[in-house]
Amino acid sequence: MEFNRQNPVEKSNQKIKHTTPARVIVLSFLLVILIGSVLLTLPISSADGTVTPYLNSLFTATSATCVTGLITYDTYTHWSVFGQIIILILIQIGGIGLVTLTTFFTSFLKNKLGFSSIFLIQESVNANSRSHLIFLLRLVVTSTLIIEFIGAFFLAFRFVPELGAEGIWISIFTAVSAYCNAGFDIFGRFGQFSSITTFVGDPLVNLVIMSLIVIGGLGFIVFADVLNYRKSRQLMLHTRIVLTTTPILIFLGAAIVFFNEYHNPATLGNLSLSEKFFASLFQSITCRTAGFNSINISQLNDSTKLVMCALMFIGAAPGSTGGGIKITTFAVLVMTVVAVIRNQYETTIFHRRVDHKVVYKSFAIAILSICIIIITTSVLVIENSQITTIDGIFETFSAFCTVGITTGITSFLGNFSKIALILTMFIGRVGPFSFFIAMALKQSYNNKRMVLPEGQIMVG
Repeated sequence: MEFNRQNPVEKSNQKIKHTTPARVIVLSFLLVILIGSVLLTLPISSADGTVTPYLNSLFTATSATCVTGLITYDTYTHWSVFGQIIILILIQIGGIGLVTLTTFFTSFLKNKLGFSSIFLIQESVNANSRSHLIFLLRLVVTSTLIIEFIGAFFLAFRFVPELGAEGIWISIFTAVSAYCNAGFDIFGRFGQFSSITTFVGDPLVNLVIMSLIVIGGLGFIVFADVLNYRKSRQLMLHTRIVLTTTPILIFLGAAIVFFNEYHNPATLGNLSLSEKFFASLFQSITCRTAGFNSINISQLNDSTKLVMCALMFIGAAPGSTGGGIKITTFAVLVMTVVAVIRNQYETTIFHRRVDHKVVYKSFAIAILSICIIIITTSVLVIENSQITTIDGIFETFSAFCTVGITTGITSFLGNFSKIALILTMFIGRVGPFSFFIAMALKQSYNNKRMVLPEGQIMVG
């Protein structure tokens, strides 16, 4: 009798083959969150030396690692310096990505990268090509550290004269949080959950934080393409979409906030004209990716909140520290609709054809995202009868799009709502498409196309 025994090495290789890059990235984020949550539970992490309830520690660790910014406690008043350092490390890891960091140090130490590592890097930084991948990897880490240092340096001119040595720590924390689009702050000394409302009219603080947020939201692929422009004399379609759409969204959002809130005494009404300008521009930039606020978000008009939800949903660029469905996904969706209206069979942007696979993926991302937002909003509204539907929608968009801007309801949400937001933040950070691919028990690796008979269906 003949037995079909599989070689142990073949079994191991088969397991590696079926461990997709998306799954590894999802698990790496999960590992960082779990370690961070345990550390934040420790008495040393809280300002008063007591044990922090695990669910709130898990919520904070998830929010930091997923660079969201939603919080159940004020970061300055509740967490000790040790706790704040843990949060900052989680933000930095979450902004760059654990896989990116580990592979960077591997390549830095001159260790050779295998095919599996290359696939992981490509997935982690959203690179569509394996060429110059190591260059892109090193650019991600080095540019992050340099830009954060420059941001902290300029912020120190504002905070050190007023706060002394503490101003250095606040400058570093703010710069990292802003560049990673996290929205965490330690300005609680000016009032709990105040964010940068104290500095609403301060040009230096506003300009530095806004610049860090925008640069962090452009994406490392754009950086590499712009740096390569001197040689290639052309930009990728991806870069052109990001650089064109970003300023349009910023100034359109700022104009809507400015005119919608101009006479609202609880937001812009009592500010000077220059302060209104800075506040409107700041909120337009931060609501797409970051989560800081310079005015009272809870007092915004409902129409402004809805516009902010739309900006949050669009988000930043792929391969960046920001969230949302991404600018390029939004551009593909819009131009596909335009193509259908024009009775065209191809989606084109800047006279370039977009591959059908990209179109399908864009619609899949949008539909999955909307479904998650609907489910989470329902949980929030049903469990917490005291919150309005618009605030529940706003909070959910903020969580899924890893923005972190809030109307102030996070701290008193029920446990089921907190768990729902934790899952929503996690899925939003790793991406709904990647998340469900990673969670799939069975995945197809057969690239052969099967020709099926065509079926007729009526739509519209």
